Amino acid sequence: MAAQTPKDALAGRHALVTGGASGIGRAIAHTLAGAGAAVTLVGRRADVLRSAARELAAAFPVASFAAVADVTDWAAVSQAFTEARAALGPVSILVCAAGAAESAPIGRTDIAMWRRMMAVNLDGCFHCTQQALSEMIAAGYGRIVYVSSAAGVEGYRYVSAYSAAKHGVVGLARALAAEVAGSGVTVNAVCPAYTDTPLLRASAARVAERTGRDEQAVMEEYARANRGGRLLRAEEVAAGVARLCARGDVNGEAVVIDGREEGRESHKR
Repeated sequence: MAAQTPKDALAGRHALVTGGASGIGRAIAHTLAGAGAAVTLVGRRADVLRSAARELAAAFPVASFAAVADVTDWAAVSQAFTEARAALGPVSILVCAAGAAESAPIGRTDIAMWRRMMAVNLDGCFHCTQQALSEMIAAGYGRIVYVSSAAGVEGYRYVSAYSAAKHGVVGLARALAAEVAGSGVTVNAVCPAYTDTPLLRASAARVAERTGRDEQAVMEEYARANRGGRLLRAEEVAAGVARLCARGDVNGEAVVIDGREEGRESHKR
């Protein structure tokens, strides 16, 4: 990943980003728009999503669109892609950043939690990929990037369902990359360590409530768990995604972003 990103490689492309209204997804949307891509944001909350699309349009001289959909719902995803194509043309970049994290020891992980983690973190990637892939192959160009997690390449305590889903995301990326090799489409995953986002802060609040600990102390524990000893910024993850989108010579990788050095990424198979 040390190679330079080709200048203007993303200009004029249509990027669709799930979970694009907040956190890592929002940072990715802004980074891609800053590189000249038109951006469709997909998410569940219509008011938040449309506000994010207006913010994007005000910040960058590119087209933006908001498509309301729950990525766990195949029909809703299909409709979102139909609307996005009508608004901004064929989707040539897909970034699946929608996700959720719930924690519990395995003995208290019920089937409902297991299904929720699989549905949003893994099924959502599958649903979106089915909508985007055929037109990418037909065009001879496409970039698919899944936002997995460091928990998708190693085990984290008390998040077995989440970790299993994120491992599945990495497996999906590698299998699909092999399937589309030579077509002009690349498929990769980024695997960030703990990142300072609303999702992580909500997780810290739940842990603090359950354990009686201070929420800031929980956040500091997350930071110490990262190999770099600090929380990542969403923009660091977004930069890694943008580099994968801009390049055509990286396929089937799980890129671990762990904050050990500014902008450093490592590959782990």
